[in-house]
Amino acid sequence: MPTHLVSKVVVVGGGIFGVSSALHLSRLGIQTILVNNGPLASGASGRSLAWLNSARMRSAEYHRLRMIGIDRYRTLSAKYPDAAWLRFDGGLTWDADDGSNEIMGALAHEKSLGYDARHLRPSDIPSATPGVAINAVTPQGAIFNPGEGWVDLPTLIKLLVAEFVERGGQLVLDAGRATVTLSAGRATGVATETGATFAADAVLLATGSEVPRTVAQTGQHIPDGTPIALLVRTKPVALPLRAVLNTPRVAVRPTPDGALALDSAWSEEQVIVNSDGTYGVKASTLQGLLEEASKVLEGNPKLELENYGVGPKPIPGDGEPVLGRLNDVEGYYVAFSHSGATLALIAGELLAGEIATGNEHPLLANFRPARFA
Repeated sequence: MPTHLVSKVVVVGGGIFGVSSALHLSRLGIQTILVNNGPLASGASGRSLAWLNSARMRSAEYHRLRMIGIDRYRTLSAKYPDAAWLRFDGGLTWDADDGSNEIMGALAHEKSLGYDARHLRPSDIPSATPGVAINAVTPQGAIFNPGEGWVDLPTLIKLLVAEFVERGGQLVLDAGRATVTLSAGRATGVATETGATFAADAVLLATGSEVPRTVAQTGQHIPDGTPIALLVRTKPVALPLRAVLNTPRVAVRPTPDGALALDSAWSEEQVIVNSDGTYGVKASTLQGLLEEASKVLEGNPKLELENYGVGPKPIPGDGEPVLGRLNDVEGYYVAFSHSGATLALIAGELLAGEIATGNEHPLLANFRPARFA
């Protein structure tokens, strides 16, 4: 057991970053309290496409972290080989048939990194990954990434929280919005809207899109590029599709119960943000997303709406993760990033290690909040 510089930590946020970090802290023998303002997975984790990947182009450091993140999921998959909620059946992507098509450039970049990427002509697709309407694929072809996968985050969160509680972790749900308490330049705990207070040696703020606003109370700035996202879930449908599809008009992934999860950039832009902070989604947007998904699926099946989730999708202003201790505030850590599913297991592991020992991990060097100071 390592020598701990802290003995008690409060983690704020019941999404995948918070839950993963809380469990890793408990595994290190640290008394940990996980506080959330509602039920578990009630924020972005509950409406995430949760595609496990490092496709396309990003910084070398971000790619490396994502690949290590995927490796942690492979270890988890080996422990649960028959899990319906964690699958590695590949990802297939194609671009529009216009000047924005970057398939060959993306393919060359991925191959230069050693990322498993294969160029498929439309006629090659059925033998590589079934369930796709090949007439929907543009003439430039598609990239198939056989090492990619997806995870059902609410199911994973339940699994991780069960271990957290077994290890003696304290779970506090429906606590209302939490405020980090500060004294003499360090975090000393958390106070919630319900009146509860929790003293601690360190606090990890993992509240998704709320992170920049909460951190601003310390006078520090984290740029925020968070959009409002829409995830549509269909009723179960009999299809051979196993891969995650990323196409010009819709992204599609299977779900554990045989349904599909759908999102897109254009449908996000049609979400109505009301003056009271609530969201509206037009029936035409929902129907349009179902129709776009049908077009890319073999046999163009009729898809029916089961439900949808709408709300902020955490994305830092520069697109890179924000992970680690706030500049000049002892004991105050944050986790704020896009790709929460891909990064969750490794980010929780590394953050827990930093909080427990005070030693900064080199994998997070480029992602610290201090870069905005």
